[in-house]
Amino acid sequence: MRKEEILEILSDWNFWAKEIDTGFKREDYIRKLIPLITETNQIVCIAGIRRSGKSTIIRQLAKELGADINTLIVNFEDERFIQRDLKLLRDIYDTYLEKVKPDKKPIIFLDEIQNIPEWERFARGVHERKEARLIISGSSSKLLSAELATLLTGRNITFFAYPLSFKEFLKFKGIPATTEIEVLAKRVEIKRALDEYMEFGGFPEVVLSTDKKRILLGYFETIITKDTIERFNIREREKIKTLSKFYLTNIASPVSFQKVSTFLNIPHATVDRFSDYIQTACLVFFIKKFSFSMKDQEKAQRKVYSIDSGLSNVIGFRFSKNSGKLMENIVANELRIRQTFDPMIEIYYYKDTAGKEVDFVIKEGLKVKELIQVCDDISDMETKERELKGLLRAMDELNLKSGLVITEDFEGEENFKNKEIIYKPLWKWLLI
Repeated sequence: MRKEEILEILSDWNFWAKEIDTGFKREDYIRKLIPLITETNQIVCIAGIRRSGKSTIIRQLAKELGADINTLIVNFEDERFIQRDLKLLRDIYDTYLEKVKPDKKPIIFLDEIQNIPEWERFARGVHERKEARLIISGSSSKLLSAELATLLTGRNITFFAYPLSFKEFLKFKGIPATTEIEVLAKRVEIKRALDEYMEFGGFPEVVLSTDKKRILLGYFETIITKDTIERFNIREREKIKTLSKFYLTNIASPVSFQKVSTFLNIPHATVDRFSDYIQTACLVFFIKKFSFSMKDQEKAQRKVYSIDSGLSNVIGFRFSKNSGKLMENIVANELRIRQTFDPMIEIYYYKDTAGKEVDFVIKEGLKVKELIQVCDDISDMETKERELKGLLRAMDELNLKSGLVITEDFEGEENFKNKEIIYKPLWKWLLI
């Protein structure tokens, strides 16, 4: 491409001569990422499912950092970049230096970088020569993996961006809920908002749209096509779609690749490989069973969750709404968001040899810090007894004096043989 063409494209994405819309401010992300960019000598990597708001976060970071000729934003999803290769990346950088002429060490944002083969060679070179600060983003969990650490040989800090949390969702909807008084005063609106959040999820564009289902269907097709089929050159297109729909249908359920293989009549090796691709595309994630033995963790079934409840509701095959599974999926995502801001947290589920279960085990360092059970209808005595048996059993084994039950709307406390059970409504827990 000619330098004039490159400059024209870059001008549309940057603040050099005009104001760029930065949208709803993702304050928690900006607060965490700014010090990583300015105070560490590392390449900052932002990963996450497409349409979760990564590009918006990048524009907000650029604005926070000065929004002048010393910041460069390149979005590799721009269709005008026809030949996406390492030469294009170098040509863009040379054009920026020659035409824009930054007057101090620039900050360069490379958005959707997975579209450029061998991009890490450019990143390593610029970083080693200390020419610029680099922030890269992409729609792939591989940006958080050991594979990336190998590519950049320890030069990177990784961060995950999610669709809106419920706190962010309320801000998006203009519902104040930052103080205890606001939460109590707006509790009816907050509960109504939670119903919408459970139904349609937290993708920013979906939240603002009236045609939510159509957008979510489009997201699914794009994710499957671009982030699995095209990226990994998959021929068996219908099989990976079928597997994706199976996982989105069975959220908050334990899965075994062998059993999935039998049920869907897809070879075990294919299920294993495709599951990795689907997880890499950030469509779903798996939580391992808690065990002090790494071998037992790897052998046990994993529980599958959707990155967004809206995708699960629109794509998953159901005859009726299962609010308990949806609640558990939202809790799983909230825990993952909190893990992003506190990477010392590890998340598991618990199941003993008698089959008693706890939905979430929260481990920090060497200690289990919290047990969380999700139960929408605590008024049903049979359900309550089953859920408490698992929780009390895990509390005994893991030497915890209290356990949390997240409910639809019940709040209170109970004591069982010096063990405290705390009941908290989902909408309140999400605002902690």
